[in-house]
Amino acid sequence: MADESNMGPVAAAVAADAEVKAPTAKKKRSQPPQKAAAAPAQPKAPAAKPRRYREQETNDKLELIETQVSEGETFKDDIQSAGISEQTHYHSKGAARISAQKDDKGTNLLRSGDELADLIELEEENQRLRKRLAKKLRAENAELRKKLGLD
Repeated sequence: MADESNMGPVAAAVAADAEVKAPTAKKKRSQPPQKAAAAPAQPKAPAAKPRRYREQETNDKLELIETQVSEGETFKDDIQSAGISEQTHYHSKGAARISAQKDDKGTNLLRSGDELADLIELEEENQRLRKRLAKKLRAENAELRKKLGLD
């Protein structure tokens, strides 16, 4: 049997193939011609830093917009008169709704004591009903054993 570690002639042939296949440089694409600009580019104004309103200011603006809309004015005009964008209005409205829900949860803590008392009462009733059912099933089981003569 031939020794598998002896790879002399095969290794030399592989090395010769590697020398023959030298890497070739990639071809470069030519750049497409650039289009001529129709008008000179105007310099962009620096982006304005977003205005941060306090919570009270936001609530005042939301209330102002709601009252103006209820009086029959258009929504977009009301937003512009308040000095905010439509996106800012909806974002502020969503944030106000979430904070209102958190406030409601805080008042529900008082109700949770009542709910806890109700839950305890229901648990006690559940235990009483389970005991009654177990007692009834034991009685029926004993009656069936007597009829079958198993006792």
